Amino acid sequence: MDKFCASLDAAVADIPDGATLLVSGFGTAGQPIDLLEAVARQGARDLTVVCNNSGSGENGLALLIKLGRVRKLVASYPRGPESQVFEDMFRKGEIAFECVPQGTLAERLRAAGAGLGGFLTPTSYGTALADGKETRVIDGKGYVFELPLKGDFALVRADTADPWGNLIFRKTGRNFGPLMAMAATTTVVQVRRRAELGEIDPEQVITPGIFVQRVVEHATAA
Repeated sequence: MDKFCASLDAAVADIPDGATLLVSGFGTAGQPIDLLEAVARQGARDLTVVCNNSGSGENGLALLIKLGRVRKLVASYPRGPESQVFEDMFRKGEIAFECVPQGTLAERLRAAGAGLGGFLTPTSYGTALADGKETRVIDGKGYVFELPLKGDFALVRADTADPWGNLIFRKTGRNFGPLMAMAATTTVVQVRRRAELGEIDPEQVITPGIFVQRVVEHATAA
């Protein structure tokens, strides 16, 4: 069982129109830019993308948005000093946006991966972000009920993988990757280095291979 694909393009070839993609990354750290550009070449459109931010410059996720392939972005921080593409598209009404506080975003992904039906959080209670959602007051404190956030595909960037898809991340690059790998039907991972079976100390594995379906070795991954 070897989960390594021959190319970036082969790894994303079956992403259909209308798919929901979970994209790892905190800024550019841990964002699978090369996999995203393979999706741009592949041509899938009408996508919903869940990511902490909207990419930078005109690469990776920003390129997908610029090409008009993303129908909706779900993110906690869509703007940044090097991210103008999303803002321009949003002002023109060419992309929908759902703002999710960063901790809530992480927990909604975790809930999906753990098979939970949702959770109560005090974050956003009493604000516009809670409009239309179920709320409760427990011991005098308000909470908002949040649903799990699942994906059809997770596109994740890690540092090292073995042929079974066991993953090691590097520092900040870890961010949302492990949660997204658990929350998607199919997880595709871009890694800097391929390890041989038995080379990775089991105690160092962050994401077990059971949550990973495809891996691509690419020199720029980290």
